[in-house]
Amino acid sequence: MVSTAHEAMHRIFREDPHLFARVLPRAGIPFPEATSIEPLDTDLTEIRPVERRVDSLFRVHAEGEEGGFLLAVEAQGRPDADKPSSWTYYLAHLYAKYRLPPILLVVCRDKTTAAWAAEPIRIGRRVHTSMVVFPLVLGPGNLPAITDPEEAAGDLALAVLSALAHAKDPGHPAILDALAAALSGVEREQAYSWAEFTETGLGDARARTLWRELLSTYTLRFPGSGTIIEEAILKGREEGREEGREKARAEDILRVLRVRGIEVPDAVRERVGSCVDLDVLGTWLDRAVTVGSADELFVEPSEA
Repeated sequence: MVSTAHEAMHRIFREDPHLFARVLPRAGIPFPEATSIEPLDTDLTEIRPVERRVDSLFRVHAEGEEGGFLLAVEAQGRPDADKPSSWTYYLAHLYAKYRLPPILLVVCRDKTTAAWAAEPIRIGRRVHTSMVVFPLVLGPGNLPAITDPEEAAGDLALAVLSALAHAKDPGHPAILDALAAALSGVEREQAYSWAEFTETGLGDARARTLWRELLSTYTLRFPGSGTIIEEAILKGREEGREEGREKARAEDILRVLRVRGIEVPDAVRERVGSCVDLDVLGTWLDRAVTVGSADELFVEPSEA
C-alpha cells in the first residue's frame, strides 16, 4: 500500500494499469486502445553515484504499434526547477535502453503546478534547439470531478484518482462523498483497500478527517482512532475471540498483506495458516502493517 500522498498519485496506475486508457481520453489526451499495459522497472540509473528513478513506468502494447511504447509517470506536487533536466534524462535514457518511443505523463494536484509542468522543455541555444520535451499533464483542470455515486461505483480507480487530483478544490467534499457511497456497495476487502489508499493519498489532515467522517456515514464503519487497516485488524481480533481464533488471526495477517499489495508466497501462507500460537500470530499481525515483504513477518528485530 502507498505510504505518502505523492506515491498515491502515480501508484494508482499500478493498481489499475488500464486506468490510463480510460482517463486520458476524458482529459482530452488521445490514447490508443491498449491490448495490454505492463509495469516496468523504475530504476534508470547508469552510474551508481547518480541514482535516478522515475515514479512509475509502463510498457503499453496497442494495435498497429509494433513493440508498443513506454509511458513514464511522474507525480508532481509543486514546481521544481530541477525536474525539467531529470525528465529530459528519463526520456533520453528510456529511448536508448528500450528503443521504444517514450511518453512523459505528469500527474498534479493543483492547477498552478499542472500549468508549469505542461510547459515544453527546450534544450539547446537560441540559434538551435537540440531537443524539445512536451510533457502530458493530468490535473484538476482536465480530470473529471466525479460527484455521482453511481459513476464512482462504475470505475473506483478513476473515482479515487479524481478525489486525489481535486483535493484542493472547493468541491472536494462532494467528490469524497460520492466515493464513500460507492465503496459502501462493494466487497469488504476491495472497500478496505481503496479506502486506505484514499486516506493515505489525501495527505492533508483535514481532508483525511472528512474522509473518515464520510465513511462512518455509510456502511464502512471503523471504530477507534487508528488508520483504516489498523481498525480492520482490531475488528478481526474481536471476531477471533469466537471459535477458531487462530484461524481468524491467520486470515487477518494474510488479508492485511493483500490489502497492502504485498505478494504472499505459498510457503508464507502455509506457515501462517499452520501456526496455533496466538501470541506468535499476534506478533506477525502487528508486523504485517509495516513489513516490506511477506518474509519479513518472521524476522526478529535483532536479525533485521
